[in-house]
Amino acid sequence: MGKETKRLIANNKKARFDYFIEDTYEAGISLHGTEVKSLRMGKCSVKESFIRIENGEVYIYNMHISPYEKGNIFNKDPLRVKKLLLHKYEINKLAGQMAQKGYTIVPLEIYFKGELVKLSIGLAKGKKLYDKRQDIAKKDQRREAEKEFKVKNLY
Repeated sequence: MGKETKRLIANNKKARFDYFIEDTYEAGISLHGTEVKSLRMGKCSVKESFIRIENGEVYIYNMHISPYEKGNIFNKDPLRVKKLLLHKYEINKLAGQMAQKGYTIVPLEIYFKGELVKLSIGLAKGKKLYDKRQDIAKKDQRREAEKEFKVKNLY
């Protein structure tokens, strides 16, 4: 098997800002042909989406895949609920941690791995307001340090 490349389609930056990501999983997605063609063109958004476990299966809600232009009657609803493909032991582990510790599952990014569409999901715990402020402060400090470093290197 050759080296599989990972080509990013969409990223959820807000998830890393709003949550502490404890663990990540790679899930497949059950899609139709026109949805895959639309993804190849990069027309997807995971910003507003969320993930639920129902009857031992994992589903993603509100993941928007724009209709394929040449798809006409074969196009599906852009916001339809899509099934995520995970191993049974992974689903059980996620369900147990969600019930026990108050975790949630958030989509992080969607990408092509070889020919397959994959979704990176994270087991996450919500951040409080002061945690977000700390993140912003760290980011500002890093930005200032990089700026000073650039200025020093110019002279």
